Amino acid sequence: MSSEKFESLEDDLNGILEQLKKYIHDEIPGLYGEEKKNAKRQVEKKLEEASLLMQEMEQESKSAPQSYRIQMMNQLRNYRREIENLSRNFKMISENNTFDSGTNDWESKIEGSNRQKLFSGIQSLQRTSESIARSHQVAAETDEIGTGIIEDMSRQREVLERTKNRLDETDANLSKSRRIIKNIVRRVMTDKMILIAIILVELAALGGVVYYKYFRK
Repeated sequence: MSSEKFESLEDDLNGILEQLKKYIHDEIPGLYGEEKKNAKRQVEKKLEEASLLMQEMEQESKSAPQSYRIQMMNQLRNYRREIENLSRNFKMISENNTFDSGTNDWESKIEGSNRQKLFSGIQSLQRTSESIARSHQVAAETDEIGTGIIEDMSRQREVLERTKNRLDETDANLSKSRRIIKNIVRRVMTDKMILIAIILVELAALGGVVYYKYFRK
């Protein structure tokens, strides 16, 4: 994991989750009276602490590098499910196991109503956080896809630029080749004209020799 703070918060959250499991599954079912009431208060407090830790971890995941962000969000989603399950189990215990008969009914109703509001708020917060996490995950995946597309386009641009440079070099070489060929053609024509002139001079000289030798007396 890329964030030491995230790992530290995760360790704290795991410790709280272990305490909640111990309270909800092991201790509360066997307690009575004031001890059960205190244990339930501890569970409510631990649930609030877990919710706050989740918020901090979510903030930390937002600032994490993209390569780690999706992994963090997956972990957060699993923790939310676990907290929601623990809250649901605790709610069932609270609804099915009322306080001892010596406890004042009116006080029980008030505390039960407060607990109900607390659990409803926690569940609503967890659902909202999970929805935000999903949105962040989609945004992260979209960002990753966009980054890949940009990288592909950048590579294609480099290929096109190299191709253009090769074409420019080829065009320059062709231009140079054309100039060389023109010079060669010009030299060939010049050589031909010189050769023709030499032949004409030789023919003229030969004609003069024949004339002086055979026709002039």
